[in-house]
Parts: sequence; structure tokens; C-alpha cells
Amino acid sequence: MNARSSTKRATVSPISGATTSGDTVVLNAEAFRRMIALERKRSERSRKPFMLLLVDMGKYLSTEKNGKTLERILATLALSSRETDITGWYANDNVLGVLFTEIASDSNSIPATIITRVTETLRKNLTAEQFGELSLSFHVFPEDWDHEGEQRPSNPTLYPDLSQRENATKGLRVMKRIMDVTVSLLALVFLAPLFLMIAAAIKATSKGPIFFRQRRIGQYGKSFVFLKFRSMYVNNDAGAHKAYVQKLIAGKADKQPSDGNGEGVYKLTRDPRITRVGGFLRKTSLDELPQFINVLRGEMSMVGPRPPVPYEVEAYDIWHRRRLLEAKPGITGLWQVSGRSRVKFDDMVRLDLQYARTCSPWTDMKILWRTPGAVVLGDGAH
Repeated sequence: MNARSSTKRATVSPISGATTSGDTVVLNAEAFRRMIALERKRSERSRKPFMLLLVDMGKYLSTEKNGKTLERILATLALSSRETDITGWYANDNVLGVLFTEIASDSNSIPATIITRVTETLRKNLTAEQFGELSLSFHVFPEDWDHEGEQRPSNPTLYPDLSQRENATKGLRVMKRIMDVTVSLLALVFLAPLFLMIAAAIKATSKGPIFFRQRRIGQYGKSFVFLKFRSMYVNNDAGAHKAYVQKLIAGKADKQPSDGNGEGVYKLTRDPRITRVGGFLRKTSLDELPQFINVLRGEMSMVGPRPPVPYEVEAYDIWHRRRLLEAKPGITGLWQVSGRSRVKFDDMVRLDLQYARTCSPWTDMKILWRTPGAVVLGDGAH
């Protein structure tokens, strides 16, 4: 991929599959999409954004004679990019892409400047007909997430590797969904008497609804209504929880005392908002049972990362978002059976990402098998 050609005609390297035109190396779609994924991870660490330009070539690659048009477009893009920027096919022989790496993060005008420069350079160096056939789109990472909108806030164009993974694991995801529906239906039927007992206990000991409804953030950043049995008094102030969660995510939170256990947990304990019955429900995780309804709706899975509230996501570092992108949220997960609230937040995210990389029906069954033991022992539960 480091090869250079002194000829002006575009050629394909038999070794790398990269096209070269002049001094420009054009990666094939597989390699270019891999570079997008790598650049995302670099950006997460360096905190320097990047911009992805996509050029839909229209009809100009449909005939051999328009190879010169491609050369002209590549040469024009080279005038607007740096040596450190990366050019390649986002979709082979159809959509061309340029990664403008490590753009300045201290000015919102930089992306606008790049857009203007690229657009004007293409307009000047192509005929009106050629320019009119091109479709340009620009995508900046990290993107701004807006959980209030109807659409997913994450931009799927910036995550082609996730789309590729989904396509490769379609059969496994179908099996996972079948297992989710089957288990949640059976649980709702067989646990119906327990639901009634918990509902009666809640109504008898405190005023308010039986169910607690809260907006949570699911896969790809889309919000949904999350269900639990109510374990708190109504009209309580979430300020203390919000402040502690923000410290926890920043790695500045101290462990809280845990029923005389010297280890403590990374979670608010002795919370005055929790009712007497609610404390028991939380300790035994019985407050989580209504989430079988969320699973049945398809908003959650039996196994996956826990869905956060919006103010948690607002405090996320960029790399933390991956736990929302790579797997559907679940009732239980690798974190819950690996220490739960005794695990630091960054380690919890790493466990979620580990699950996302290795998830399979067999992995889900093993986690589900370990969950009752974790509930009975109450390890990290509050």
C-alpha cells in the first residue's frame, strides 16, 4: 500500500489491491473501511477529530473511457488534502472517500473550511456536467449525540466495520432474538404470581405507581422507556446520583460502604430515596423483572450492557460510547457476573466490549447460567 506510480493512468496493485494514480494511493473498500475503524480509535485516544469525505461517483465509472475522469477527481482531491490524509474506496468503484485525519479540535470552522476548499476545487477542475454528477457528503467524528431526536444519534457511515460485523453474524443474531423472545415469554408467564406479590408489597408500603419508567439510552444511542419495579419514593431528587455517576465515569468516585463489607461498591448506598421494600427488591434484583417486557419489545436483550440514563452518556469519554454501539443492552451481562458494582467504570466498559466481540448464543447461555448465583450471593447489588 506504500507503492507509488509515476504514470498518470490509474492502475491496480496485484499485491495490495490498492489503486495508484500519480502519487495518490487509493485503498480498496476493505482496507479503507479498516482505516476508518482504526482512525476512530486513534481519535478516541488523541481527542483529535477527523472528517470523512464521501464522493459518490455517479455514472462516470460505468464506462471505461471515464477513467480519465477518475484521474482528474483524484488529482483534484490531492490538491485539497495532506500527505497524512487517506484516500480509498468506501464502496468499490462507486463511492470514493478521503479521511482528513487529526483536524483541529479547538475550532468549529475547520470542517467548514475543508468542505468549502474541496467543493470549490472540484468545481474548478471538473466540467459542470461532471461536477453535477458527483454527490458529496461530509461526516465528522466524534459526532454530536442528540438523544431527544427520533433518529439514532450515531452516524452509521462512520461505523462501516459494525455494519460488516452485523452482516457476518446475521444468523447468530436471529438465534439470539429467538432465545430472547422465548425466555422473556416464559419468564412473564411463570413469574406472574411473583409479579402480583411484588406489586401488592409496593402499593402497601408507599404511595405511587408500581412500575418505575425511565428514559434510557439503547443501542446506537436511541432512547427507550425502561421498566423496573418502583423501589424509590416518588418525586425524589436525582441530583446526588447524577453527581456520583459523573465522578464514577471520570474515575474520581470513592467506594461506598456495602453491608459491613470492607471492600465497598462503586454505587450509592444508604440512599434515602429507597423504600424499605425497594431495598429488598434491589438487593435481590427483583426490581429488574419488568425488563422482560423491554426484551419482548426488542429494546433490550437477555444479555448485554446495562442501558444508561442520558446524563450518564453526557459524561462519557468518547471510547465509552462503543458499549452502546456494539451490542444491544441487556438485563444481565458479563459485568453483572464479574463483580458488578465492585468493578470500576472503565473496567465495566471493557467487559461490555469484550462481550460484544465474543458474543454468541453459547456465551449468552453461560452468562445466564451464572446470573442466578450472582443474584443469590448479591455480589455488588444495591
